[in-house]
Order: sequence, then structure tokens, then C-alpha cells
Amino acid sequence: MSTHTTEPLREQVRARYADAALSVTHGERGSCGSGSCCANDAGFGEALYSGAERGELPDAATLASLGCGNPTAVADLREGDVVLDLGSGGGIDVILSAKRVGPTGVAYGLDLTDEMLALAQQNVRESGVTNVHFLKGLIEQIPLPADSVDVVISNCVINLSTDKPAVLTEMARVLKPGGRLGISDVVAEDRLTPAERAERGSHVGCIAGALSRSEYVEGLAAAGFEEVSVEFTHEVADGMHGAIVKAVRGAQAKRRTLPVVRAASQVGCC
Repeated sequence: MSTHTTEPLREQVRARYADAALSVTHGERGSCGSGSCCANDAGFGEALYSGAERGELPDAATLASLGCGNPTAVADLREGDVVLDLGSGGGIDVILSAKRVGPTGVAYGLDLTDEMLALAQQNVRESGVTNVHFLKGLIEQIPLPADSVDVVISNCVINLSTDKPAVLTEMARVLKPGGRLGISDVVAEDRLTPAERAERGSHVGCIAGALSRSEYVEGLAAAGFEEVSVEFTHEVADGMHGAIVKAVRGAQAKRRTLPVVRAASQVGCC
């Protein structure tokens, strides 16, 4: 995808999620916009978390939930793990991860949007967890060193990227050998062409940019992942599904051939 296409799409995503964060700060429920997938309460948002999990969270964190799954429920988090949440939004999965990995573990949240990062910091303070760090940056250029993370999670964000091969390669780069993915995302059935996916919803609404199941499997394998699985959980549009994506980083993960400047912008340590 060319820069002329990439930057406008990225700005649309940033603006839409900034609006969602501001809505929550005013006591309203976050939304990706009318007619978007994230506005479908049956398949998106806080309803995908158990009552016990919601009870561990500030109200603003659940109001800001725009995901299509519950990655912390499938990521096999362990005491002492270092966890990275790509597109951490209002912080719901960062907070839950921080509680799961305990005081000897660390939960990082990475997000593009200043308004979401500010909301997430507020939610973390209210939750009382202290083993959290937030970073501002792109999921295509993760501002963390290689081989530094045990688990990568993400909740309905990779479909929004305009350079998905870079995201998959970056996840492999930052994961330690044997590190794990536990991702919730929107995934298309293989029968749908990109044009047919675009007919079912917008890019910022989590639909048009979704990978197909075979594209996900092949992309992760090309990046150096093993034990790849993509499991559909619920339909969000005709031929489009919320899905659980799991994989393990192999010993020989792919590395980006071009150098990337990794000046991490740490916007909060709680």
C-alpha cells in the first residue's frame, strides 16, 4: 500500500479512536462510529468479558472497550511474564494482563492515540496496578528491543493496520524464542475477496482491512511463527468473524531488512 493511501487511513483510525476516548471521558460509551462493527454490542466491546473481569476494572475502561474478543482469556499468561498489548486503547487488556502476570511481571501498552493513552493512564491509576508501562508509537514499528517480550496480545487492532506484514514481522522480532501470541481480531473467510470485505464495512470500522484466515496463517508462518491457529468465534458480518489467533515464535524468526529507529516514547509508568 502506498504512502498516499497509508497516511490518510492511519489518520482516520487515529481520529476515530480519539473521538471514542473523548466520549468516554465525558461519561459516554466509546464507539467506532455508527454502522461500524465496533458498534455491534453482540460481537464487540465489554460484553465479551466476564462479570468477574469487568469487576476488576474501572468503569471507564469497560466503556472504552471496542474489541472483538478477550485476548487475556486465551493468551495463557503466567506469573512473571512480560506482556505487550498492541493498540492498547483505554487499557482494559493491559490492566487485566498486569493482574495476571503479578508484581514480578510487566504489561506494556502501545497505542498511536494521545487521547486513548491519557484515558488508559487514568484507568490504570484507578485500578491500582503498578506494573504497567505505556508507549506511544506504531504497531508496525514497535518501540521495544528484540527478544524482550514473552507474550503479545491485541484486540481487534491488527485489521486496522495499513502494513500487516510489518506488524507480523515486528511481533516476531520483539518476542523471545518460544514467545506466544494471543490475539483477537476480525478475520474473513477465504472465499471473500478484498473488494467483498470492503463491501461489508469500512476500514476504520474493523472490516475492510481484515485478513482472511489463510492470509493470517501464511503471514505468521512467513514471519517465523509456528503452531499457528485461527479459530472463528462469532460472526460480525457475512463471511467476517471475530477470531482467536494463536502462534508460537520459532527459533528463526524473520528480521526486518531495513534499520528502524526505536526511540521509545514512554508516556506513562504507573
